[in-house]
Amino acid sequence: MHADTFKLKVKPGKTYLLRMINAALNDELFFSIANHTLTVVETDAVYVKPIKTKVVLITPGQTTNVLLKAKHKSPNASFLIAARPYATGPASFDNTTTAGVLEYEQPNNANKNKKLPLLKPALPKFNDTNFAMQFSKKIRSLATAKFPAKVPRKVDRLFFFTVGLGLSPCPQNQTCQGPNNTMLAASINNVSFAQPNIALLQAHFFNKSKGVYTTDFPANPPFKFNYTGTPPSNILVSSGTRAVALPFNASVEVVMQDTSIIGAESHPLHLHGFNFFVVGQGFGNFDPSKDPAKFNLVDPAERNTVGVPSGGWVAIRFLADNPGAWFMHCHLEVHTSWGLKMAWIVNDGKGPKQKLPPPPSDLPKC
Repeated sequence: MHADTFKLKVKPGKTYLLRMINAALNDELFFSIANHTLTVVETDAVYVKPIKTKVVLITPGQTTNVLLKAKHKSPNASFLIAARPYATGPASFDNTTTAGVLEYEQPNNANKNKKLPLLKPALPKFNDTNFAMQFSKKIRSLATAKFPAKVPRKVDRLFFFTVGLGLSPCPQNQTCQGPNNTMLAASINNVSFAQPNIALLQAHFFNKSKGVYTTDFPANPPFKFNYTGTPPSNILVSSGTRAVALPFNASVEVVMQDTSIIGAESHPLHLHGFNFFVVGQGFGNFDPSKDPAKFNLVDPAERNTVGVPSGGWVAIRFLADNPGAWFMHCHLEVHTSWGLKMAWIVNDGKGPKQKLPPPPSDLPKC
């Protein structure tokens, strides 16, 4: 073990709170400590029903608090703290393991100079989608009087988003390696987001959206196909700066469906400005006639980032009670750079505290 490897020193019988955040740009991570059980008590700054687990899955940008109960007696060993990628896409990835060491305080300096054996945890296979799905389904809100789960029961606006990869025409005067001079792109509902030169929030607040963005983002994919089966023959995506405009306090449901275009892949989707409730998820194609009946509207997980399952779907609900312009995007940085993002424009409400405030007077000029 390298000299500067992180060491977590613990006392026998004590309980420790570990605050975890996945700061990786392009990797979802499995995390485990050899021979120890972790108790998940919080995700994305929201308390959850305690979950005992040997392995935690955490996607880029997610936070998770776990309780670590140290053994009652100092064991004659040290324990590897390990994290390595959960990866499902067709692209190559760095399948290395980052590591630290859990060490126990030894009584009366016993074994101080003795090299203790290092025990290693058993992590899932890098593409274990079943573990990822089962772990995600275990996360439930407390849903108590003190910490209620305020899940929107009625839905004002319903959306079905396909999420995944495709191809786009190569930029003018450039040569790309894809078929017919194309390049990889990522999209939601076949729209690859084009970054504007003027901030969406600025254009929205000053009513100068013309030429910056449009509010015609599609509520459904442009055409239906077997989303997790054989891809369609045409996998070209469009490009544009398109958003969805929502009235203040609208209750929104979004079903996000992974596609097998280029390859099925888990996509950690992050929503700015809101928490949402994960009311349902599953493998295969979402069935609007059967799956909504199975939604959990009692104690679903409340999050700001959720993994769209590889070869599957996830359904979320949120209340649009925060006026402004808010991105929703994949937390895999490379996918965001390829255009896997969109924006919600939440309009002002009628009350004085339901309006977007003006920019500060000392805001630097561009």
